[in-house]
Amino acid sequence: MSKNKNLISEKLKEEIAKELGVYDEVKKEGGWKNVSSKTCGSMVKKAIEIANRSVE
Repeated sequence: MSKNKNLISEKLKEEIAKELGVYDEVKKEGGWKNVSSKTCGSMVKKAIEIANRSVE
């Protein structure tokens, strides 16, 4: 099974990061690799909420 690195678009990731108030951290640190796992978990939770709303 191949890994899909882009499960959500960069645009959606940026929108969620802005909503959670961590977008400046992403830009300051030069990308997603330095974002904490706690923040990534919050982003995943928010992405799931958005996906669930779009299904309803």
